[in-house]
This record gives sequence, C-alpha cells and structure tokens, in this order.
Amino acid sequence: MTYLIVRLATLGNVAMTVPVVASLSRRYPDDRFIIASKKNLGAMFQGMENVEFREVDNHLDWKGVWALWRSWRNEIDAMIDLQAVLRTRVLGILMRMSGKRVTNVHYGRIRKHLITFWGIGKKHPLPSEFDRYANAFRRAGLETDKEFKAIEVDKEAAKTVKKIFGKKEGRWIGLAPFAKSKSNMLPYRVTKDIIERLSADEQTRVFLFGAGEVECEMLRQWASVFERTESVAGRLGLAEELELMRQLDVMICMDSANQHLSSLVGLRAISVWSATHPMIGFMGWKQRAGDIVQRHDLRCRPCTCHGTNHCRYGNYACRQIEAETILQQI
Repeated sequence: MTYLIVRLATLGNVAMTVPVVASLSRRYPDDRFIIASKKNLGAMFQGMENVEFREVDNHLDWKGVWALWRSWRNEIDAMIDLQAVLRTRVLGILMRMSGKRVTNVHYGRIRKHLITFWGIGKKHPLPSEFDRYANAFRRAGLETDKEFKAIEVDKEAAKTVKKIFGKKEGRWIGLAPFAKSKSNMLPYRVTKDIIERLSADEQTRVFLFGAGEVECEMLRQWASVFERTESVAGRLGLAEELELMRQLDVMICMDSANQHLSSLVGLRAISVWSATHPMIGFMGWKQRAGDIVQRHDLRCRPCTCHGTNHCRYGNYACRQIEAETILQQI
C-alpha cells in the first residue's frame, strides 16, 4: 500500500508528525508513505527508508490542487489529510472520486475556540496533536505506538557542525527567543538578561537560533556583544541545525517550532508559554511538564492556540516572566 500524508504547514506542526510517521515506518515496513509538505523540511524524516518526502507549495491554489490530483491519483492507494483546510479537503474529494480511501484529522477547533475565546472548558485538557494524528491513522487502518526517541543521525550534517563549531567542551545551551507572534515571546530585556548571565560562565557556550531577516540581524548583534555566544540563524540548513541541537545540553525556547525540533533529537527543552497553554495539546513529544515555564496566576490564559499580536487587556501580562525563573530551570 502507498499512503499519501498531507501536512503543509507550519514547521512546528510538521515536526509533530515525525514521531507518529516514524512509528508507521517501523510498524509497516512493506508499505510506502509519501509526505507532502513545504520545502526544505525533508531532513526531519531522516533514516525512514519507506518514507518519501515531496515538496509542495504551502499556498496551494486550485490549479495546484488539480495538478497534484492528476499526478498522484494513480500512484497512491489512500490519503490521510493532516492539514484539514479547504484546499486539502478538495484534494481529498478528488481522491475519493478516483476510488481512493481518504481520512481527515479532527482538530477539535470548536472546543479550542470555546477555551481560548470564552474560557469554557479550561479544566479539561485537550488531546495532544500527536494523539489527533494517531487517531487519523487509526481510522485509516494503521496503528501507531509511542516508541519514538530520536531521528537517525545525519552523518554529513554532523561533520559540517563539527567543522564549524569544533569539538564540544563544557556546557552547550541553545536559546530560541523568537516566535511568529508577540504573545509567544519574552520581552527583549529578559532575553538579553538570560544571554548575559549564561555567557558569563566560562564553561558555557550559548547558541542563538532563529529565522527571518530581522531576527537574524538581532541575533547577530547580540552574539557580537556577549562572550561565548554564537548566532546560528541563517548559517545552517535544517539538517545541520538538528545535529547541532543533538549536541546541546538543553534548549531554551518559546512555545514555537524549536520545542518540537528539540524533541526530534531527544533534547530536553525548557519551553516558555505566554498567551498559549500546554493544555491545548501542543506540548513537545516526551518533553517534561516540569520544564514548562508559565504564569499560573492569570485567568485570561490561554487566549490563543498559536499566538497573537493583540492582547485584549493591552498589557501582555502573560509575557512578564523574569530571567531568574528560567535560569532556575536550567
């Protein structure tokens, strides 16, 4: 059997499919799995011999949906839609018309809206995204397990990392201070305080992770100011970033993609949650609840599932977390 698994975006959400897909790859070695997702993410499926990664435009138009159906309809036997948006649903309808079995993920968007907008149901945590993916595969007749620990080492990428950063000595700590939304980030003064205090230790080396032109420039400036601090933003491909993370002792990150990338290499992550909340289901694979930093005294949390640039009270109280709180976790 050949299965088409569609998960177009975002980086963190695609990373969350990896433990489940790895389980399928191991349990069904005679089947073939095609992952359709945005470009440059294939490194996350390293070492899965019966998994093929195919790049798809994240902003599929209707012409693109039609083209995908025409090119894949004779190749696949079943489709699992883990994106569940209008375009992928239309692709699913076309696949059904071609006699293919199609299964959609159930994201529970109504319950998430009730919690984040109305505050209804906060006492009852939602299923994790991993469980939602596993349930979608189960409806397609595929069973999964929770044995995944880390993706296989990419030897070439590991060599590149060693060539650039040298042999590991002392303590290596990663810091990914940015996210797409303001509500998911610490204030800059707090981030700078964390970097300054970590880099003051002669046995500690700090690596700053990020993406985007503005982020890269800011991280480069911080790296130039603080000792034993390096920005890797824009310098490494995804495969190299993953192998560098594999060398770290801990990753400090927001509720962002870096939490999930850390999970793919078995790295313990201290994750900071501001407007969002782990109860919605986006906690990293096998990350520890005790490593989560968040404010428990705010009744307005969570006010969003993925982050927002607007605070209904205008004060972003959820971001008021001091550096000392995070440093104690380390």
